[in-house]
Parts: sequence; C-alpha cells; structure tokens
Amino acid sequence: MVTGPTPPRLLRLPVQADTDPAHGGRWTSLRAGGREWLWHRPDPARHTVRPGATFVDAGGLEECLPTVRGTPDHGDAWSRPWRRTRDGDVLEGPDFTLRRTIRSGPDALRARYRLTADPGHRLLWAAHALLDVGHDARLSAPHGAATRLFPEAAALLDRPWPPGAPHLTGPWPSPHGLRLDRLGPDDGTALGAIITDCPSVQVTDGPDTLTLTVHTDAEVPVSVALWRNLGGWPESSPYRSIGVEPMLGAVFDLAEAGPDDAATVPADGALSWELEISATRIPRLPAPTPPEGSR
Repeated sequence: MVTGPTPPRLLRLPVQADTDPAHGGRWTSLRAGGREWLWHRPDPARHTVRPGATFVDAGGLEECLPTVRGTPDHGDAWSRPWRRTRDGDVLEGPDFTLRRTIRSGPDALRARYRLTADPGHRLLWAAHALLDVGHDARLSAPHGAATRLFPEAAALLDRPWPPGAPHLTGPWPSPHGLRLDRLGPDDGTALGAIITDCPSVQVTDGPDTLTLTVHTDAEVPVSVALWRNLGGWPESSPYRSIGVEPMLGAVFDLAEAGPDDAATVPADGALSWELEISATRIPRLPAPTPPEGSR
C-alpha cells in the first residue's frame, strides 16, 4: 500500500495581548508566534474621545457594550477610561460595572468577564477585533449555521430585500448567494453579518490559524459578527478592515433586539463569560536533502 507524506503536526502557539485601560480598555496587540494579528489605523482623535462620541476606527480590539451599532455608537465601554487593579481591569459604566481579567497560558489566552447590573438589564457585547489578514484569508464556521445579513448587503443578494425587514437569515457560508468565508480580495463592498448560535470560529491566513471561542454558562445568545470592509467604507475615503467579533447577542443594535436577541442580567445581578483565543501554525517543512553526489 502506497501512502503519501504524513501531514505536518500543527504547532500550538502561546497567545499574548496588550491593553490600554486609559482608552476604553482597548486591546492594542494580539501576538502569537511572532505574528501580530490586530490591524491598526492610527487616528489621533482616538485619544481624546469622551462618552457618547462617534466611534473612532483606530483598529485593535474594542470592547463594545451595551450595543455595537446604534446609540451610543459602538457602546459605552470603548470611550470610557478603565481602572487597572491587581486582578484586572474595571469599567464603571452608566448603569453597569464590567470586570475583565486576561491571562495567557501555553495553550490559549483567556479573557474572563463579569458584568454586574440590575436584574433584567439587557445588553449586547462584542469583542470588536479588527484583524490584519491578507486577501486569501478564510473564516471558518459550522457549515449551515444561521447567518443574519443586514440591509447594506441588499444589492449583493440573489433575491430582493423584503421591505422593512431588519435582517435576512441564510446558511453559512453563502447566505442568499453571498459568499462570506472569503475575506478578500478587495472589491469595493462593505457589510456586516452575524453567525448566530455560534460560539467559535477560525480565521486562517497562510500557515496561521486563530480560533476565537466564547464560553458561558448563562442562558444568553452567543454569536460571531463579521465586518467585511473590502474598501467599501467610508464613502469619502474607503479603506480595508476585517472585523471578526465574538459576541453576546444576535443583532448589532440593542434597540432592534427582539426578546431572544440580547443578553439579560439574571436575578442575582451578575453575568459572566469567557473569551478564549488560541493560535496554531503549520510548520515549514525542511528542504529535501539532495541525493549524494548531486550539486
């Protein structure tokens, strides 16, 4: 029996992060195996924002809470200073407190969150991660997973957009004929989508794969949002940015959330969850040894 070469064993890479508590708790670096995964777009306005400001897209990973789109733009967390403590970072929001602890280990980075608020408080949370990936990068999610599209995708679909519909749902990776797992090349489009009931996805770019997973024991919707801006936004000066955003919730705007589309703080007043990030790499194979006597 003839067999092919044994596939190389994946290298599991430690993942490390840096954050900036003074500027919204923003993640400024996410590194694995010498690679920086976060995309950046320096903008001096990011350092002078105040609560309620229009979102400044500087890249990195922003904590969006209690909404992503809507009011306030990208939520309350990204524009407020956080307080660093011995155990992690703390954000005092207008009607909630969020505590975050980030720990790196040999197998994965884990960011643990605990939000306290009045029982019944509704919210969305997203780890708004903008990734530095090439035109051949792919996003992997469970085949057939229910994927919500929003009106900015209407012109790209194989059917008309129903009047007044806030979103349409179709199966991953091609809901209503729109292929979403390809993260390039740039084509002048920009759209958001949400893969619902999906706690984990993988982003593969060349030999490297980043896996993002949300864990929680709470009865809340867990999804992954995709912001695929392939040079289509903003109209005045478009650029490329790719957001892969693990989230609690199933819509972008809390004001549009139905009864099952947002997370709700339980009766004890606390909601906990964890974001796990791991990375692997296909090792480079050694060059074949030339036959003896060859040059």
